[in-house]
Amino acid sequence: MAQQDLSQEEVNELIHQSHEAKEFSFSPYSKFRVGAALKTRDGRVFKGCNVENACYNLGVCAERNAIAKAVSEGYRDFIAIAIASDMENEFISPCGACRQVMREFGCKWDVYLTKLDKSYKKMTVDELLPCSFGPEDLSK
Repeated sequence: MAQQDLSQEEVNELIHQSHEAKEFSFSPYSKFRVGAALKTRDGRVFKGCNVENACYNLGVCAERNAIAKAVSEGYRDFIAIAIASDMENEFISPCGACRQVMREFGCKWDVYLTKLDKSYKKMTVDELLPCSFGPEDLSK
């Protein structure tokens, strides 16, 4: 589906919501808080935060948390996700697992990588995961 551009006000609000989501992070081990705000094509926003576990590999990233919340509510058509952390000098970037999960829902939607000061870098899922494997490849 075609990409839908957000207004600057919508971008700023989505980034703000990702930073709000970060406040709920459960990260007692890494102390690395992450929040995500996922916007659907019809304008609904789902927020998620990272949730760590003493058995480290059972933790859930903020991006996948937000996507799971949206899917569990019947939403699968996303236009943008903003990701926030406490990093001051670098933009937060999604891990490989999150990139692949985002890819499941298309290549052409926007990902806003942010810094603590809410500055951002805009990329698409395709730019984050080039030459990717997706659902359409299963029918080839």
